[in-house]
Amino acid sequence: MADVAEPGACRACGRPLPPQQGKGRRRNYCDARCRDMARRQRARLASRAPRTVRISLTDSGRHEYIDALNGMSRVDDPVALKVAETAGRLVEEFARGGLPGDAVAAARDLSAAVGAALQAAVDRARAAGQSWEEIGDVLGTSRQAAFQRYGHPVDPRTGEPMTRAVPLGAAQAAAEFLARFTAGRWEEVLADFNGVMRERHDAERLATGWAQLVGMFGSYQAMGEVTPVRADAGTVVVDVLLHFEAGVAMVWVRFDRDGKVTGLRLHPAPK
Repeated sequence: MADVAEPGACRACGRPLPPQQGKGRRRNYCDARCRDMARRQRARLASRAPRTVRISLTDSGRHEYIDALNGMSRVDDPVALKVAETAGRLVEEFARGGLPGDAVAAARDLSAAVGAALQAAVDRARAAGQSWEEIGDVLGTSRQAAFQRYGHPVDPRTGEPMTRAVPLGAAQAAAEFLARFTAGRWEEVLADFNGVMRERHDAERLATGWAQLVGMFGSYQAMGEVTPVRADAGTVVVDVLLHFEAGVAMVWVRFDRDGKVTGLRLHPAPK
């Protein structure tokens, strides 16, 4: 190849290449590392090449599902395979327009499979050395909330794994309470308190605490994921991110076995 007056760009990293003079092959990469990076990328793309599908023999309702799976790596991980299988069932139910209950069942199974996949992904991230803070950042929650949902705590008294099972309906009840709280419906919030909490708080005190957060972070915008976890026998807690226009805060709530609030704390989210 002849002289190349204008510098090109590396095909791997995109950085400009120096002008090339004289005869010889045109330079495409910065160095051997970039050349090797490009080779590995080509290998990955080749491994994901579309499978041969006889379109004429494939029901039209499954075409989109096949297209989606063509982009997946061919893996034998049982967690990933379960997600793919349940996703396929849900796509088929929507495509064939069968009984609504069948689609609901397929969506339920997919949700369970995705939950198991997320747990497995967090376990792998922890095994690879990621901190709970880093995992919480990815999940959009605090490190404590991430650990409470995906960690594997061990009882120091017995050495046995501690259960994270919570009563049915706890998540919905906690979300409804927090919706009342963030909407400033203080009398309804007070009705959710147990006797001790009602003695210590009133509507004015709750409104003052909320106003302090708004003064620090601006208007309230949205609430993060509500995931109750068991604290002890019959007691559950939630630790939820609250998003404001100029910052993020945390609200921590403890519920007793009757669903009454026995503890409440507001504070800026840890950085």
